[in-house]
Amino acid sequence: MLETKTDPACGCAHDPAAWAAEVERACLSEGAQLTPLRRRVLDIFAESAGPLGAYAILEELSRREGKQVAPPTVYRTLDFLIARGFVHKIESLNAYAPCEHLGHAHHGMLIICNACGRSEEIEDDAVMRTIAATADASGFRLDRVMIEAKGLCRRCRSA
Repeated sequence: MLETKTDPACGCAHDPAAWAAEVERACLSEGAQLTPLRRRVLDIFAESAGPLGAYAILEELSRREGKQVAPPTVYRTLDFLIARGFVHKIESLNAYAPCEHLGHAHHGMLIICNACGRSEEIEDDAVMRTIAATADASGFRLDRVMIEAKGLCRRCRSA
């Protein structure tokens, strides 16, 4: 069983098993089917120390299955997880990371360490309101906002 780990990069307690269980509960309440394949991809995310590319997921899934898994299978699963807000796509890395704040509007910011690759989701309502107001003043309606900021995490800064 996976254990709660205090992440030395951000000081947060990450409980992969609790995250996976929360995703399962959300699927049940939404009537979304968490197929065995989706569950295995969910487990891969829960066991990862950082964001994963689609091909890293594909390789790990193929290893666990003992056979080659087709890329469209992984991409369909990622689409399912993204559409329900369970994972975020980190555009600048072409990678995916679990959403640490399930059940919210999925507007936020990801801070990404250039050295170790860890990502952390942070939220700031004032920043989001400012972005929404600025977009609205321009006549633009926002559907989704995800800001990516890169730098060094606490652990890598002190190394």
